[in-house]
Amino acid sequence: MDVPRPAFKCFDDDGRLKRSGTVWTASAHIITAVIGSGVLSLAWAIGQLGWIAGPTVMFLFSFVTYYSSTLLSDCYRTGDHVSGKRNYTYMDAVRSILGGFRFKVCGMIQYLNLFGITVGYTIAASISMMAIKRSNCFHESGGKNPCHMSSNPYMIMFGVTEILLSQIKDFDQIWWLSIVAAIMSFTYSAIGLALGIIQVAANGVFKGSLTGISIGAVTQTQKIWRTFQALGDIAFAYSYSVVLIEIQDTVRSPPAESKTMKKATRISIAVTTTFYMLCGCMGYAAFGDAAPGNLLTGFGFYDPFWLLDVANAAIVVHLVGAYQVFAQPIFAFVEKQAAARFPDNDLVTKEFEIRIPGIRSPYKVNVFRAVFRSGFVVLTTVISMLMPFFNDVVGLLGALGFWPLTVYFPVEMYIKQRKVERWSMRWVCLQMLSCGCLAITVVAGVGSIAGVMLDLKVYKPFKTTY
Repeated sequence: MDVPRPAFKCFDDDGRLKRSGTVWTASAHIITAVIGSGVLSLAWAIGQLGWIAGPTVMFLFSFVTYYSSTLLSDCYRTGDHVSGKRNYTYMDAVRSILGGFRFKVCGMIQYLNLFGITVGYTIAASISMMAIKRSNCFHESGGKNPCHMSSNPYMIMFGVTEILLSQIKDFDQIWWLSIVAAIMSFTYSAIGLALGIIQVAANGVFKGSLTGISIGAVTQTQKIWRTFQALGDIAFAYSYSVVLIEIQDTVRSPPAESKTMKKATRISIAVTTTFYMLCGCMGYAAFGDAAPGNLLTGFGFYDPFWLLDVANAAIVVHLVGAYQVFAQPIFAFVEKQAAARFPDNDLVTKEFEIRIPGIRSPYKVNVFRAVFRSGFVVLTTVISMLMPFFNDVVGLLGALGFWPLTVYFPVEMYIKQRKVERWSMRWVCLQMLSCGCLAITVVAGVGSIAGVMLDLKVYKPFKTTY
């Protein structure tokens, strides 16, 4: 029987409900994913590299991220970029274009990276919540109480919030959360920038040096490790390629999804790089060699302390949304695999309706989804409580994901998709880009691991106070 023509307007070419995303919603998702806790460590990173290398490295990372993202956006559809088969996730694109062993390696790296990012965001959120509590405690005691406290209760609070939000079924249903989170990211970045400018004005001079923190303030070995770790911190600040395909799958067509995504990427990278340069450079100008690992904690408890409270609250709200942006691909992958393996199990596949007083539509809950997602959040929270090292974890995550996910796989998929001839000028240039980024990933990873090892020497699980 023929389906009435108007019904087709509700579905896309793959039979799914019509996607409604635009350049602006895609940009909001990207900004939410990019401007996360990574922005807070940029002043410290520039402090290790100095006024010459710091901004230069940041521009290079922004260019590489933008370029590789344009390559990756062309891989959303296999074959023709307008009518080819859709790839719903990053792993779907790797499987359909590269396949085989590289698909398995990509999956392992991608989901390990996503998992690590959720751990890093839990740590960052707890630090900001503690900063609010300590600031108020400090002022109430007139500066007499050092206000030491444990991060564990704040990580648990964040985890409980994420358990509730993780029950939102699909990625495209959290667009509103991404927009709120993007607004929050602008809020705390702007406050950090404003406080940096005020601090520079109060100092009457731009602090810092051309080559970064000097030998003497740190040992020569520490200088090397910190320089390497700074590369990882900057790489982490630009990490979002891992969810780019998932974001692109929310975008409506026409025009072609790749065209919309490239425009959204251009807008987002321009905005985030501007904020990064301003926050990182002004933070370094304000504190010089003493630039803190978390910019907002570097201002201590000075007035206006309420402004720091607003900034830290904005960070918490932002990270609540960003956590979901990075966790949803893991949820979707595991639930899809479970449904394929146990298609007749009602606990895995059936949606149960729960009627909530005052709400017209019943809430649909799936037992496996509720249990798995809650367990995932609990696991990330426990690991965060075991390893609350913000700066080193950020650098390690940046190193882990930058080369393979941001550069290697997009380059290899583009070469295969566009049939770039081996040893042609374009092929050679793409391989040089990939090899250069591999070298950065290796040294950044080494520096961050060295930092974590130093942290572990003085750390007691679940007992660290700030």
